[in-house]
This record gives sequence, structure tokens and C-alpha cells, in this order.
Amino acid sequence: MTPRTSLVNRLAIVVGAIVLTALVSMATTLAVSKSIEGNATAINQAGALRMGAFQLLSQVAGPQEYEGATESFDTLTQAYTANVVSIGITKAIPDAPDHPLAQQHQEILDSWNSRLRPMLESHSPGSVVSAEMISATNNYVREVDLLVTMLEERTEARIDLLHLIQIISLAFSILIVLALFIDLKKRVVQPLRKLVDIAGAVQQQDFSHKAHLRGSDELAQLGDAFDQMTSELALTYYDLEDRVRIKTEELEKSHAALQLLHSYSRSLFANHDLCDGAVPMLQQLEQLLGIGPIQIYLHDKDSSRPVQTATTATRERPFYCRDHHCNACLVQPEQYDDLPVEDNDGRRLLLPIRTPGHLLGTLEVWYPADMDLSQTARRLLETLSDQLATAIFLERQITEEQQQTLAEERTVIARELHDSLAQSLSYLKMQVARLRRLNIVGDQQASHEAILNELSTGLNSAYRQLRELLTTFRLKLDTPDLSSALKQTVEEFSERLGKPVRLVYNLPPKTLSPNEEIHTLQIVREGLANAVKHADASEVVVDIVFESPKVKARIRDNGKGLPAGDGPVNHYGLVIMQDRARTLGGQVQIQNRDEGGVEVSLSFIPKSRNLIPTEASSA
Repeated sequence: MTPRTSLVNRLAIVVGAIVLTALVSMATTLAVSKSIEGNATAINQAGALRMGAFQLLSQVAGPQEYEGATESFDTLTQAYTANVVSIGITKAIPDAPDHPLAQQHQEILDSWNSRLRPMLESHSPGSVVSAEMISATNNYVREVDLLVTMLEERTEARIDLLHLIQIISLAFSILIVLALFIDLKKRVVQPLRKLVDIAGAVQQQDFSHKAHLRGSDELAQLGDAFDQMTSELALTYYDLEDRVRIKTEELEKSHAALQLLHSYSRSLFANHDLCDGAVPMLQQLEQLLGIGPIQIYLHDKDSSRPVQTATTATRERPFYCRDHHCNACLVQPEQYDDLPVEDNDGRRLLLPIRTPGHLLGTLEVWYPADMDLSQTARRLLETLSDQLATAIFLERQITEEQQQTLAEERTVIARELHDSLAQSLSYLKMQVARLRRLNIVGDQQASHEAILNELSTGLNSAYRQLRELLTTFRLKLDTPDLSSALKQTVEEFSERLGKPVRLVYNLPPKTLSPNEEIHTLQIVREGLANAVKHADASEVVVDIVFESPKVKARIRDNGKGLPAGDGPVNHYGLVIMQDRARTLGGQVQIQNRDEGGVEVSLSFIPKSRNLIPTEASSA
């Protein structure tokens, strides 16, 4: 039996061999027993032939006692002849004529029919038996003895053959059983012990045991299945351990991130500058989650695309940066290659910053391409976007409320100015006009005229400034942001000039405080008023730009320029603009342009929300 034989097949072969041995043994036993069936009868009857021959001889040699003796002798000889060819003897004799038994039987039959019987029948009853007859009888009896001996030897040979067959069958059965026991021990018992040991080791979380069973029988296949199962269980167990470890790390990161969000939530809501309030928290969140950089984009109605408001890492200082003493988001040169770009292999997650019904902006999160952002990290970032949305929305709402409140206060102030100061100025102008109608003569006439002209000029300038101020206040009431107010101002002066005034505006959202906005707007209006009144220009351009950290406002025209060099036309307006610029922490310059016309420029650093110190403005 080869090891590749199936266990069931091997058992079937063993059982078949045992059954076959039994069948062969039984069949040969049956055949042998069948072959010696009737031999005992034949031996007995053949032995009786010897006695019958001597009885016939004594019958012939005895006296004739009655008349029917001859007739009785004939009956005996006929009966003896029938016994010689009786079925009991012929049945044990093989049918083949050349068989020794058949030849011996035929010789007995010939000896009886041809020699002994004729002698017995021809002998006179009561006479002396001749020596020849006795010799023939003895010869005949020896032939019968030889037949009996042959029958006995043949029967004993068959019995010996039967014994040999039984011994061979028994030995073969014992060998089969021994082979079965050895095979069962080697192929069943030992593999089962190995499998039981493996099962016990698996219970102890030891997956190193292997069966390594050779062959292709059922137990070998079961052993292979056990080996594969333990290997898969080991992989599954270690994978589960890794998952548990990763999940634990994620939970720890999530817990740390939640603590970070909680600790920074107050500063995020309290700090009015999103960059300063959010960037430290975002950078720590990047270190916890292994992501970055994170960028915040907010929607601005003055821009068709979202405007970047904060970033955790950049090569160059962002254009919206108002604090050049802060380097929180700037990376070192050796870190340049780590920053993602649009065409690199990094991944980008975009999360909306939104409140119900309002899309405020987008949270852009970069993470490595070989890193799969977990669901826990995504949920944390979604929580962050919700916090940012709430903070931004509340900040905008507070700012709008402040601007609205300021606009309402300025409206009240404008009404009070109109009802008080404007009427007083109008009254003074009327008094100056009355003084002009007086006929003043004498040496003091020239002095009086100069004083009246100066008073008239001052009153006109003050009245014009008051009108500008009232207009500015009313603009802020209807347009609560600098961009809208500038657009309305440009439209107003375009109508007054008769030509379109071009506006270039690129301030980041929430760059200026309401107070800085009103001063900037007033300076721009004063510059436009001078251009419309004195420049005789065909083109006027207003630039409001942010050149970090400064805000610059320029009003340029292509008019006739300043008379007598760069001296200002209206020193009262210049004084007011300079005063407003000093309030902003900046300065105003008015000068002729090389290509013709005048340029009024305002430059200042916003200080509304945790900005650069004032001394930096001189840079």
C-alpha cells in the first residue's frame, strides 16, 4: 500500500483482502471436501470386496447341502459383480481413463471378470480348491488392497491440501491484520495525535505547530488543511492584533485630537484673526494625524474663486499675512519638496465649511499618497470644519452687527451734523456774504477783503468736507463693507467726471476694521474730489491693494498735475487726509506723475487685529 492510497481505499483493500482470503479458503475447502466426498464409502466398499472374494471362495469350497446352492452361488457372484462396479466405488474413481485409480479399478474389474469369476463358476461345489484358484483369489485381493490404499492416499492428500490451504489462509490473514495495524498506527494514529496536538496548541494561541503529513490520503489532506488553517489563523490573529493596535492608536489620536480641538475651541472663537487662532491648532492636528498641510479657503463676494485665508505650511509668506514677525506657516528650504502641488502624487481631501444654508468656504487637507486616511481622522476633520464654520459664521455675524451698529451711529451723527454743524456753517457763510456787501473803505479795506476771502475759503472747504463726511456716513449705512462703498463712490464720481473711473481692489477679506475702512474711504473720496475739481483728467484709476503687510491706496489721474511743482492745490483737504493717515498709522503722499497727472498714495499697516507693531510701518 503506497502512501498516496486513500485511507478509505486502503481500508477497503484490507477488508477486501481478508474477505478474498476467506472466500478462497472456503472455496478451496469446499472444492477439496467435494473432491473427497464418497471416498470413505468407496474405501469401505472396496474393502468389502476383499471379504466378498474370500466368501465366494469358501462358498465354492464348501459341500452342497441343498439343491438351491448353485442358484444361491450365482446370486452371490452377480451381487459381487454389482459391488465391484457399484456407484459408491465408481463415484470416487475419476472419469479420466488414464488416471491411476481408474486404471486400477479397471484392472480389478478385468481380473474379476476374466480370471477369478470364471474359476469360481467352473469349480465343482464340494471339490478341493486348487492352488491356482487360491493364488488368483490372493492376487485379486492384492489388487483390491492396492485400490483401497490408493483411495486412502488420495483422500489423505486431499486432507493435507486442505490443511495447507487453511494454514496459508490463516497466515495471510495474520499478515493482513498486522499490516493493517502498522498502517493504522503510521497513517491514522500518529496523524490524529499530531492533529490533536495542533488543536491544543491553537487553543493556547500557539500557531507555530504544523502537521507536515506526507501523502494524499484523507488524514494527510486534513493535516494540510490544519496547516493552512493555522497559518491563516496566525495571519488573522496577527492581523487582528495589528488592527487592535492601529485602532487603539487611532483612538488615542482621536482622543488627543478631541482634547486639542476642545482646548483650542475657546481661542478659536475668541481670537478675531482666523490665521492666528487656527494655524497653531491645525499644525498640532497635523502632527497627531500625520497629515498636512491644511489650508482654509473662504468665499468672498468680490472674488469669483475662494480666497486663501490660512495655511499651515508655505514656501513664501502669504499675501494676506499682516504680521511679518510671525513665521508659523513658513517652512525651511529643505522642506520645500515635502509640500504638495497640484500635479504630485499627494492626495487632497476637501471638506465644506458651512452652516445651515450658508457655504462659507472649504477646508483643504493634504495627506501622503501612500497613506489611507482613516474614518476616524475624517470624522475629526469634519468636526474641525464644523467648528471653523461656527467660529467664522459667528465672527462674521458679530462683525456685521458691529458694522451695522457703527453705521447706525454714524447715521445719527450725520443727522446731528446736518442739523447742527451744517446749519451753523450755512449761517456763517451767509454772514460772510453780508460782510462782503458792506462798503468798507479806507486803509483797512485790503485787510478786510483778505480776511473775508480766507473766511469764505475756509467755510467752503469745511462745508465741502462736511458734505463728504455726510455722504460717507450714508454710504456706510447702505453698504456695510469697503468694497461696496468704493464701488458706489466710483460710480458717483464717474457721473461727476463724465468719464468712467476704474477701480482695482484686491484686499483679502476682513483686512481692515470698520474704523480703518471709513478713514480709507474718506481719503479716497478726497483724492477723487480733487481729481474731479482740479485735474481736468480724462482717466482716473483707484487702486486698493494689499502688499503684505501694508495696505496701499492710490488715486491716479492723467490731468494737468499740481501747479508750481508739487504743492497741493487744497491744503485744507491735504491736512484732513494727513490727519486721517496718521490715525491709520500711515502717511499720504501727493505728487505729480512722470507721465502726467497726479498720484495720491496712502500706505499703512492694518492694526485692527493683532498686527505688526507700529514701528514696522516705516519699513
